Amino acid sequence: MNTNFFNQIAQLEFTGNLQLNIAKGAGNNLIVSVMLHNDGCGDSAKNLIPPLIFNATAQEFDEGFFKQITTPIEKVSGVMVDMEKYLKQVEEAKKQSAMEKEKAEKERKEKEAKEKRFKDAMAKADELEKEGKFREAWSKVPNPADYPKKADEIRKRKSELSAKFAPNLFDKGTSRERTPRPSAEGHYPDYQIKEVEQEMEFGEKEQQ
Repeated sequence: MNTNFFNQIAQLEFTGNLQLNIAKGAGNNLIVSVMLHNDGCGDSAKNLIPPLIFNATAQEFDEGFFKQITTPIEKVSGVMVDMEKYLKQVEEAKKQSAMEKEKAEKERKEKEAKEKRFKDAMAKADELEKEGKFREAWSKVPNPADYPKKADEIRKRKSELSAKFAPNLFDKGTSRERTPRPSAEGHYPDYQIKEVEQEMEFGEKEQQ
């Protein structure tokens, strides 16, 4: 005798293993329980889904069994598939959250390290300035490009230090021209001795 039982099972839309338990009930009735298992779903809540249980005659099962189970089985299957998708999304969200936390922690540490380098460099510059080593102090002040938010502070500090070691050309030239050194005897400045010697030489040439 040909039946369409397995053909109709094949037409059901479900994911997992469909289990049917058949037992004889009172009189000519059959008790049939239908349970869908999906091992791919990792949510333990799937265990709360009860099986479908039917108590009817064989004739009634032949006439309406698949009409009774098609919608519930497909719905339960969809629920478990969605549960697994949800779990995967939650897991992915956890990973992303962990990555974001790790990234934020890394950025925080880098920021703290950079801030420490800045403070250490400025402190070293102050120390060298106190020792009168202005050029070295200037070189220890960080590059403004490395600390955009502190660029004005850095430029100001560099300017203060450079003013202490950069030569003033005008003052330097004037100093050389107007500040004579005393002679070996200590009586006349060098330039006066040279002028006298030049005058003597010029007088001797005229007499010749």
